[in-house]
Amino acid sequence: DLPQTFGPEDVFDYMYAIFHAPEYRRRYAEFLKIDFPRLPLTGNVALFRALCGLGRQLVALHLLESKPQSPASYPLNGSDTVEVVRYEPPASAEGSGKVWINKQQHFAGVTPAVWEFQIGGYQVAEKWLKDRKGRKLDYDDIEHYRQTIAALGETMRLMAEVDTTIEQHGGWPIK
Repeated sequence: DLPQTFGPEDVFDYMYAIFHAPEYRRRYAEFLKIDFPRLPLTGNVALFRALCGLGRQLVALHLLESKPQSPASYPLNGSDTVEVVRYEPPASAEGSGKVWINKQQHFAGVTPAVWEFQIGGYQVAEKWLKDRKGRKLDYDDIEHYRQTIAALGETMRLMAEVDTTIEQHGGWPIK
């Protein structure tokens, strides 16, 4: 019970939050290229608890155990075959774009930030579809992609929240 004690899952959740902090990735970018990530520890119980909670949310998102409402829709009927993957940016800065999979069909409601989001050097929203080029998407594939788009958006929000939480508890380096 995190209020009194903590266990291995709590340490994992804390690590997951730290390793997803944009400021951590920026500060330690050179070290991350050549070595295993270093885990800064904290003696601040309030910070530890807050980061455990955020890390737990990130883990649930990445395992697709948590399913936020997806902004992406799949509005047009057609062959459902991934022929070409192309992003059409929104007309205005506040809008969402479209991810085309063939000449007739697209996923709507994908923001530029979500489209450009990278993990491990891969642009996730693009790579998932490119890996399925030449295949027909079934209902489960379409829903999985929609959930992936939702998870990426929520991941970005939580990553920013991790940085904000750390700043509220004294900032970097973590004490």
